[in-house]
Amino acid sequence: MSTNRKRLTSLDAFRGIAIASMILVNNPGSWDAVYPPLLHAEWHGFTPTDLVFPAFLFIAGVAMAWSFAKYTQASHGDSENPLSCRQLYWRIGRRCILLFALGLFLNGFSGFLTTGAYDFRTIRIMGVLQRISLAYFFAAIVVLNFSRSRQWLVAIFLLLGYWLAMAFIPVPEFGAGDLSPTGNFAAYIDRGVIGTAHLYGHPPFEGQGDPEGLFSTLPAIVTVLLGYFTGEWLRHQPMRSRTSWRLVWAGIASLAAGGLWHLVFPINKQLWTSPFVLFSAGWSLLLLALCYQLIEVKGKRHWGWPFEVMGLNAILVFVASGIVARILFKTYVGQGEEAPSTYTWLYETLFKSWAGATNGSLLFAIVTVLVWWLVAGIFYRKGWFLKV
Repeated sequence: MSTNRKRLTSLDAFRGIAIASMILVNNPGSWDAVYPPLLHAEWHGFTPTDLVFPAFLFIAGVAMAWSFAKYTQASHGDSENPLSCRQLYWRIGRRCILLFALGLFLNGFSGFLTTGAYDFRTIRIMGVLQRISLAYFFAAIVVLNFSRSRQWLVAIFLLLGYWLAMAFIPVPEFGAGDLSPTGNFAAYIDRGVIGTAHLYGHPPFEGQGDPEGLFSTLPAIVTVLLGYFTGEWLRHQPMRSRTSWRLVWAGIASLAAGGLWHLVFPINKQLWTSPFVLFSAGWSLLLLALCYQLIEVKGKRHWGWPFEVMGLNAILVFVASGIVARILFKTYVGQGEEAPSTYTWLYETLFKSWAGATNGSLLFAIVTVLVWWLVAGIFYRKGWFLKV
């Protein structure tokens, strides 16, 4: 029996794990009191937090294998509503434009709350949703226009080309191969093309590049493609434990390849280095294997249901949680310059006061996840799903 069907429930659960993890790490009670695994690596290296965002891109690629299969079937006359090539590209383009626009909306929302307007002279251009948009778009172009062998060649070319560019193209005042936050070639491209006024402006990135920058989006395309290759393979595999084990071995191989490459080109999430692509994909493969084995093979859907609830409305939860967090930061309890933001007041009053700074900060983040799970649960029960 193959998995050639409309969707994988295990993939929805995996997506839910990813969005719950993202909300957890994005919403501590205080950034001054966070357990190290819930912070990004300062530069080279990785923490569990660094693996969350690439999981989203990997998942988008796996889902692409199913959504594009509908088009393939339609093109062969197996669908009652066949899509033309133009219609398919329109859907892809519309989705990517909406994602990019949502990202811009979030980037400028804090300023809007303060001034009542969006300042497009200083708004940050790139971001999480913008990277998903661009990486998905270009990965889709590759998938729709190249044979499987050429798709792999594109992926290899992007990984090797990015490495060579970062290692050998000299940056003015820094030279070639400088992988420091300011001197690396990706940061140079970001400053030159996007402009410093439109980059992520908070330490440790102030005056450097953007953690979701333009040039470093190139290897992120490969993260989506690796997900697509995985999904396309899964569509034609028997729903058996041996399929799960093959995912495990593929994950281990990807981890090993990334670890070896790290010896000459460091794993770095902020630069989205080539070994980071392989290393993060390895962890995504392992987690997907676990979800697949429990839900698809063993039929334990109840295990993944709490995550599936959030996974089916991941974009809604991500955008809504970002809006609410910004509102809480920009509203205040009391008056005067010393009045705490609503966000800080909630953390200090309900959590820090009895659990301490670090534990209270973690509990605040956990409760935030639970609140958004309840919101997603209401939408799930109503059958409301945001489709972008």
